[in-house]
Amino acid sequence: MYRIALKMLFGDKGKYISMIVGISFSTLIMTQQPSILVGLLSRTFSFVRDVSLPDIWVMDSGVQFVEENKPIRDTELNRVRGIDGIAWAVPLYKGLMRAKLPDGSTKTLDMTGIDDATLIGAPAKIIQGNLSDFKRPDAIFIDQEAANTRLRVRVSDTETRPLAVGDIIEINDKRALVVGLIKATRNFVLQPQAYTTYSRALAYSPPGRRQMSYVLVKVKGGEDPKQICTRITQKTGLRAQTAGDFADANLNYWMKSTGIPINFGISVLLGFIVGTAVVGQTFFNFVSENIKHYAVLKAMGLRNAILAKMVMLQACVVGVIGYGIGVGLASLFALKFHDSVLAVRMPPILLLFSGLGVLLIILTAAIISVRRVTRLDPAVVFRG
Repeated sequence: MYRIALKMLFGDKGKYISMIVGISFSTLIMTQQPSILVGLLSRTFSFVRDVSLPDIWVMDSGVQFVEENKPIRDTELNRVRGIDGIAWAVPLYKGLMRAKLPDGSTKTLDMTGIDDATLIGAPAKIIQGNLSDFKRPDAIFIDQEAANTRLRVRVSDTETRPLAVGDIIEINDKRALVVGLIKATRNFVLQPQAYTTYSRALAYSPPGRRQMSYVLVKVKGGEDPKQICTRITQKTGLRAQTAGDFADANLNYWMKSTGIPINFGISVLLGFIVGTAVVGQTFFNFVSENIKHYAVLKAMGLRNAILAKMVMLQACVVGVIGYGIGVGLASLFALKFHDSVLAVRMPPILLLFSGLGVLLIILTAAIISVRRVTRLDPAVVFRG
């Protein structure tokens, strides 16, 4: 009986292909759009995750996300270092700066200044140059992707070249020498990323009484980071959060302050609704056009349970094939764009999410069609 059900399904190529296309499209939308959302939101805390050594981030109480520049006084560093339970504490600068390229054009850089002595916070992947080059006069490292795209230098009216090691740029009218290229994790603000030492970053930034962005803290072994955070807040009045809590704070800020989740949620919902409408209608028409075949089988003595299983088998075959094609297309898309300006990240949970969506679609289509078959009068085969 099940072989007959498959022959009925594969025999009607037009509707079979239409249902496969409908399921594939829905699966693609329900997998691709959440993967873009996950990739985009993961960039909100990518910088915090990259700076992996510190246990605690200390900042101004008004900071809502890591790229927000609300500096604190440099004297706070020594106050934090004097608190019991802290192994070490180092400063970190984070801010946007205007840079003048060799061709005279100006760009905005997302500048990070790391501790001069320990170089804690340095990029993990240095493509060209060495970590020791941070010690060179006026040295900065530039993200390789930005150097090849947004920071290209115009050579003539028709020709440009990437910003290269050895180029000299100006940051707030001060000399900066590109000594290396790095592979930086893309962040949410999507500005070209640059790294230098903390003291040099302060020299590039506008003068002020408050210039330090963060204090990075490592707790001593056996100490509870959350208790140390409480001590820091009580003694300095600054906000102190564990690295994990600060990453979550960044994510929550962008989740609540933008309509990004709602927009992507609407796209996923539309994909589900379109898939349900197209597949449900097409599958119902397929069953209706083959109703005489079901009537013959019912007249031969097949029970409604067997007929229902035949319909469910047809729906499941369409669902599995369409789901496989849709997930395959979404995976190819993710492989193509996972490291581009378009954020794409596809954790396994998204495959389960889209799979449940496809299951709901085929169950809806199957239930409507099963009712049509089980209520069928076998006598219809003997009429006209």
